[in-house]
Amino acid sequence: MKRFFFLKNKKLLISWSLVNPLCAIVDVDAAARAGWRPVDLARAFIAGGARFLQLRAKAMPGGGLLDTASAIVEVAHDCGALAVINDRADIARLASADGVHVGQDDLAPAAVRLLVGEHAIVGLSTHTLEQVDEAVRLSVGPSRAITYVAIGPVFGTTTKATGYEAIGLAMVREASRRAGARGLPLVAIGGITLERAASVIEAGAASVAVISDLLATGDPEGRVREFIARLSMANG
Repeated sequence: MKRFFFLKNKKLLISWSLVNPLCAIVDVDAAARAGWRPVDLARAFIAGGARFLQLRAKAMPGGGLLDTASAIVEVAHDCGALAVINDRADIARLASADGVHVGQDDLAPAAVRLLVGEHAIVGLSTHTLEQVDEAVRLSVGPSRAITYVAIGPVFGTTTKATGYEAIGLAMVREASRRAGARGLPLVAIGGITLERAASVIEAGAASVAVISDLLATGDPEGRVREFIARLSMANG
């Protein structure tokens, strides 16, 4: 029987963010367009130094998603990396993933927490400061439902239709202030390229989540190395 590999201490995620502030997203649609199998792309990201992966597969049927998630989780854990699943708490639990990332219209974080357990990573997407405030409240309430909060789209994105305008660095800075006051890590997403990544970290984000730009050169392993080097410099 598989053991659950959920993160045991939220402080570990914070520490990881300071060391390796990149969330490498394995988006199955983007991967397919670039000619990559999701598990092979995950291997490339990890070979480049990524230690926090998110699997995003909006349209994949449950059976195929479980197989893909299980394979990626195994690859990640073999290398000491963390892997979370977008949207699907049930798949995350069955695949022994480290947690789940949910959006504003997905299962409520408190319900997700009940499904995946108290030690799992639970991330929540936000697009406004009011949503950030609610995420902060959820992180310190009785259920401690949130482990980290994501904010975006920072610069706009063609990967995901959020229905929200680009928020810009000023909102990243304010969201970081509000989340940081409670020790809640902020992950920024949306249109983040290698050239823009450092400015997002300098605005206060603990980490940047990237999809398209990791595939931009055809060498995702090398691109991850470039991101990590650039972000490490931004962190000083």
